[in-house]
Amino acid sequence: MFWLFYNLLFPIVFICMLPKFISRMLKRGGYRQHFEQRIGHFGHHTKARLREHRRIWVHAVSVGEIYVALRFIKAYRQKHPDTFFALSTTTSTAHAIGGKELDERDVLFYFPVDLPVIVRKVLRIINPVQIVLVESEFWPNLIRLADKQGIPISLINGRMSLSSYRGYRKLRALIADVLRRIHPICVQGELDAERIIDIGAPADQVHIMGTVKFDVAEPNPEGAFAAKAVLRELQVQENALILLGGSTWPGEEAVLLDLYLRLREHYPALFLVLVPRHMERSAEVIELLHSKNVSFARRSAMNEFNAVSAPDVLLIDSTGELRNFYSQADIVFVGKSLFDHGGQNPIEPAMEGKAVIVGPNMENFPAVMTELLKHEAILQVTSEIELETTIERLIQNDAERAELGRKAAQVVEKNRGVIERTIALFEK
Repeated sequence: MFWLFYNLLFPIVFICMLPKFISRMLKRGGYRQHFEQRIGHFGHHTKARLREHRRIWVHAVSVGEIYVALRFIKAYRQKHPDTFFALSTTTSTAHAIGGKELDERDVLFYFPVDLPVIVRKVLRIINPVQIVLVESEFWPNLIRLADKQGIPISLINGRMSLSSYRGYRKLRALIADVLRRIHPICVQGELDAERIIDIGAPADQVHIMGTVKFDVAEPNPEGAFAAKAVLRELQVQENALILLGGSTWPGEEAVLLDLYLRLREHYPALFLVLVPRHMERSAEVIELLHSKNVSFARRSAMNEFNAVSAPDVLLIDSTGELRNFYSQADIVFVGKSLFDHGGQNPIEPAMEGKAVIVGPNMENFPAVMTELLKHEAILQVTSEIELETTIERLIQNDAERAELGRKAAQVVEKNRGVIERTIALFEK
């Protein structure tokens, strides 16, 4: 009954979302590429490659998850060199990252729509030896049909935000039937485990492992050197105090820009770097910068900036460079946390030993925030006013910045090793 309800309702929801998909295709050049894979149509070359070997199919929806998936693939292959992988993703940005980072032996494709006729076709083409889902990708038809074919399904780095938990509780009968088919279910923290068991996961299949994202955060000396070279090219002074807004969402760039302009009157060495979460929002941020009458440089168009002194702001409108610029920052604000719910990943700037600030909405990272807050390794503010006063306090206090960064780096180092423990559990 529940499966019938889901399979009747899902096509209606999908059709209603088609305008959103079409809008994304128009905005993102990469989104329309290979769109046919989403409905189970693979080109002859992709099908031939998928059929060359039986593979572990790993699914990671977006950017954060794709890095977890790539780290898992790398670690698994180190222990099992003859393994082949098929990696699916949902967003064009994650697809672009996968295309750059994935081993040439593996196959990258877009995740198919969760309709029985499409899922059956894709399972027939891939014929996976196992399916590994990353974080919170509970696609009912994929899981049910794979389970019926005897294909093992696992979850790594699982998490359960409060909003997802509330939504799944309303569909407990359906989701419980889905979750019992996944083994093991590896989750990040105790709260994730409590929530996922409450919506129907068998307790003996749930394992608290910590978050793989502590393992994903790795120093990149080459990237750090490239970011430093960009700042030097823009004539940003060596003694500049760099405030970076990472993975910012609508509204947050305006807050950061306004407080930056106020603070710079008293602290002229301050320099602002903005890194919006979605690159296609660059035009919106550029319009904001023009409205404030500030000079700025775009990372994607460095040759267009030829002033004799540094700009007021650097806008990173390219993909995959946020981690590089974290290495050059002194104070980092992590976005999607001031107004929007969920938050973005604070681990990367923490690993770099930076003073990290987040807003009140970090629901997507409960286990990470618990660790960082417990060790006083991050600052969480509740409002725009508190954000500005906190940034000003850190500008004035070199020792506090350094101590905050030292504790943050220690927390990251202490929590590494999750991926190895996860793979050991798989091998059991």
